Amino acid sequence: MRLPMIVATVAFSAMVMIAQEKAPEPKEAKQGNPEAVIIPVKTLSGDSFNRLAKMLGVFGMRYVADDKLRTILVYAPPDVVKQMRRVVEELDRPGSEAAIGHNIEMTMAFLRCSVKPQPEPSALPPDLETAARQLRASTQYKSIELWDIVPLRMQEGKQTLQNLRLPGPNSTHIAATAEIEIFPEAVITKDSSRFVRFQELKVSFRIPYSTTGPNSTSTQYQMVDVRLKTAGDFREGQKTILGKLSGMEEETATFVVISLKVLD
Repeated sequence: MRLPMIVATVAFSAMVMIAQEKAPEPKEAKQGNPEAVIIPVKTLSGDSFNRLAKMLGVFGMRYVADDKLRTILVYAPPDVVKQMRRVVEELDRPGSEAAIGHNIEMTMAFLRCSVKPQPEPSALPPDLETAARQLRASTQYKSIELWDIVPLRMQEGKQTLQNLRLPGPNSTHIAATAEIEIFPEAVITKDSSRFVRFQELKVSFRIPYSTTGPNSTSTQYQMVDVRLKTAGDFREGQKTILGKLSGMEEETATFVVISLKVLD
């Protein structure tokens, strides 16, 4: 009777040893112990930063994303942190899936201004009167006329380039041209208002100016290049005067006024 019992005991012990050898290691043992790591975000901000943070939820780990500090604090095993860091580096750049978001409508108005009052000034659209009053109060220009209004459509996180032909000044038959380069980096929220953060907003003009002398019998023109370049945060729904385009004639200037609408 002893022999079968001994054989059974040896067989059971062997099965236990085999099972122990084949048992998979716990998941945490493979991944390592969790640790707190800060992952910096260098490019994305505003809503694009929030989209990046939301995408990291697929890892199922604990993390806190702070747009103002431009950092993501992760508590996870080292190999998971490595994967999350790789995703952040891939998406934290212009043109990535996280960067491209809202559609944005922008209206760009060009105002021609002169220090000389016009005998019969043309009326401005009502929504540009406030901007005209600001210019009259803060500059020497008293005569302000609308040159042209250009509607633009762009997308958050994407470069926009548009070429235009505008009416020549003083009703000449020679057209002015403009090249507009815009990069709306992100849509952000401040004090319950939305802003569009422009990494770059550049307008380059070629404008004809008269070079006709007092005794000349024919009108001649020279094309002059002028440029306006700016960046920053601009509030949705607010008319903003970007700046002044100056040319050869000291008594005249062109100001650019923009208004923005973010489309959800």
